[in-house]
Amino acid sequence: MVMQRLARLVKGKNGQGMTEYIIIVALIAIAAIGIYTLFGKQIREVVGAISGQLGGETKKSADTVDTSKQRGKDITVKDFEN
Repeated sequence: MVMQRLARLVKGKNGQGMTEYIIIVALIAIAAIGIYTLFGKQIREVVGAISGQLGGETKKSADTVDTSKQRGKDITVKDFEN
């Protein structure tokens, strides 16, 4: 009886749905990492500008950082100060 259940479990397709779900989640994670790698600096700039606005910043110039001085350097929160 136990052997029959085990044989049915091995032959059945119960795990197929879960495996497909895991593959889809892994592909989405890889795509997200790739997108963040390509657009990471721009994403940080936008998030920094949004946080500045939420913090009460009243800058009128499109709320962006002058990136001409920032070339080759990572942008930090201090770059968004008034």
